[in-house]
Amino acid sequence: MTATHILPARRLLALAPFLVAAALAGGCMHASHAAPPQAAAKYASERVSAQGAWRISYKSDPTPIPVHRLHAWTLHVASPDGTPVTGAAIKVDGDMPQHGHGLPTRPRMTRELGNGDYLVEGVKFQMGGWWVMDFEVTAAGRTDRVRFNLQLSK
Repeated sequence: MTATHILPARRLLALAPFLVAAALAGGCMHASHAAPPQAAAKYASERVSAQGAWRISYKSDPTPIPVHRLHAWTLHVASPDGTPVTGAAIKVDGDMPQHGHGLPTRPRMTRELGNGDYLVEGVKFQMGGWWVMDFEVTAAGRTDRVRFNLQLSK
């Protein structure tokens, strides 16, 4: 390699950390095109699942939902007519659509409390803003999903 080729290669190597940082920032900015829901009803703590199989609600312990603190939720699952659903398997996920990242923890349903109530532990939000929490509920041979929108204080 000649001296004229070495100098540009060294410059590129010196710029590499800045190029990586710019690429990562661009990826985060790309995810910011999602707009939070505006209607108050979309922030309700009780929702009907996507296919109408379940009526699901949540309660945070403590209330209001904290930021920067590990906490638990109680998820209540009922049939459309209000009958509590027992024996459900529940998967949990959450993310911040405008920032393109998920939760810093892996919350999970740890036990059934009875009467359609389930304990979800390991919930933690690392910042305020618009978050979504997704639950996939399987019971009685049916699987359906519900999404809760949250607007957390900073």
